[in-house]
Amino acid sequence: MPTTNSGELRSPRLSPPNILAGEPQKLCIDDMLQKYCGEFGRWQLRHFVLTSLAWALEAFHTMVMIFADRQPDWRCLDRAAGSGCDRTAISICGLEPGSWEWIGGSGSSTVAQWLLVCGDKFKVGLVQALFFGGCMIGAGIFGHLSDSFLGRKGSLTVVCILNTIFGCLTALSPNYWFYLLLRLLTGFSTGGVGVCAFVLATEPIGPTKRGTAGMSTFYFFSTGIALLSGIAYIFPNWRALYIASSLPSLLFLLLVLPFISESPRWYLVRGRVEEATNLMTTIAKSNSNSLPDGVILALDEDAKSDRICKEDWKTQNAVTGSLIDIIKSPLTRVRLFLAVAINFLCSVVYYGLSLNVVNLDTNLYLNVLLNAVAEMPAFTITAIMLDKFGRKPLAIGTLWFSGFFCFVGSLVKSIGIGKVVRMVCGLLGIFGMAGTYNLLIIYTAELFPTVVRNAALGCATQSAQMGAILAPFVVVLGGGLPFAVFGVCGILGGLHAFYLPETLNRPLYDTMAGIEEGESVEQRVDKSVGEGV
Repeated sequence: MPTTNSGELRSPRLSPPNILAGEPQKLCIDDMLQKYCGEFGRWQLRHFVLTSLAWALEAFHTMVMIFADRQPDWRCLDRAAGSGCDRTAISICGLEPGSWEWIGGSGSSTVAQWLLVCGDKFKVGLVQALFFGGCMIGAGIFGHLSDSFLGRKGSLTVVCILNTIFGCLTALSPNYWFYLLLRLLTGFSTGGVGVCAFVLATEPIGPTKRGTAGMSTFYFFSTGIALLSGIAYIFPNWRALYIASSLPSLLFLLLVLPFISESPRWYLVRGRVEEATNLMTTIAKSNSNSLPDGVILALDEDAKSDRICKEDWKTQNAVTGSLIDIIKSPLTRVRLFLAVAINFLCSVVYYGLSLNVVNLDTNLYLNVLLNAVAEMPAFTITAIMLDKFGRKPLAIGTLWFSGFFCFVGSLVKSIGIGKVVRMVCGLLGIFGMAGTYNLLIIYTAELFPTVVRNAALGCATQSAQMGAILAPFVVVLGGGLPFAVFGVCGILGGLHAFYLPETLNRPLYDTMAGIEEGESVEQRVDKSVGEGV
């Protein structure tokens, strides 16, 4: 229960309340959530689950290539046995045309449809690279749009519409080059899904609960991958698979998005204070709490000043920000560079190790399902440790954990028992990097204020997509070299994380001025405490 005893110690972020004297109590969103609304009540739980369902959609559009672009098995035609078709051949390259056929027919995958084998095998990798290239572009553009006039919910709506359209059109591709173009466009829209969904899901959550909730988003992504393996099993034809994996985006638009609210933080920084306050009132009521009269919602710096009075609190000007503002500030510029570098290195390792699993000579559908399930313990353990050890130590630890086992894998010969050891090292490397990947999203979001948060997340996501583009080229090196490269990336990522600040239980700032002032105060407090000790 909040008190108004002036003798008690208060956070330096709050102005002394004097509601009885007629002066409004000005609170930023984090303080209002903690004092009155509730940090993670029924409203936040419902909003978080509904919004995070979009992660499953991203998994569908990203991982569908595993099944649609696979090379199916083949067999010699009975009439051609002994005449141009060698049943013991390990590939169809060199076999006479017409002496063999694809098991499942030409519609089983794009490789079978357009004969993307032998000299044209590179075209499969080109599609994958351009998809992630589209993701890189889309993440930056939709990250900016969601911070500006379009908003978090508006941007999520747009990307779901585009995913539905591009995904269904992909199924109608008349040739390879149309398919390539449509996968590029699908990547463009898919790149904005995770960024928008994550920020929209976590911004209404209080600071002490935000970390654990934010790290839970990847459960939805892994669940999406697991569901996709079942969908792909039911729809073996690649064209039917693209339609089946795209229609859920339409269902999300019609059945889920109408029940999702815009972020109160976005309302606030856009100057729509009355709408932000109304939403906070709704959150409080849904959580069986209430906002007292005389409490006013304000930005970080406004909550510490006397600039707002009762009469003009509804008419504040919108506060905007962009990537240029991040670069201009020495504080956020360094953070952006480190976040981009770490996300890039992490992505190289994560996608690189994941691609090695595809080479296992086992059931593809079962492999994808087990890989999705295997990542979940990493998310659970990281979420449990997140608020105990903090973001920074956990980021360093998981990166180095993965890098260590990758180095071990590079030293082991793939002979006899060495194959098992290398496989275990790969699994442990993925385990550590899956935890890092999950952690980086919440960590990056907490490093930047609301006005530029999605722009910063967009940049980090773009760098991750660049890593995803590079990963296949590392894998083709073969032998122990890929493991050595992944090990170097993991260790370097941990070294970069050393220079990031800890954000555990720190406020989620709204403006550039707010974060610069707040960090300055924190540094002075830390310095005085250090001198006192």
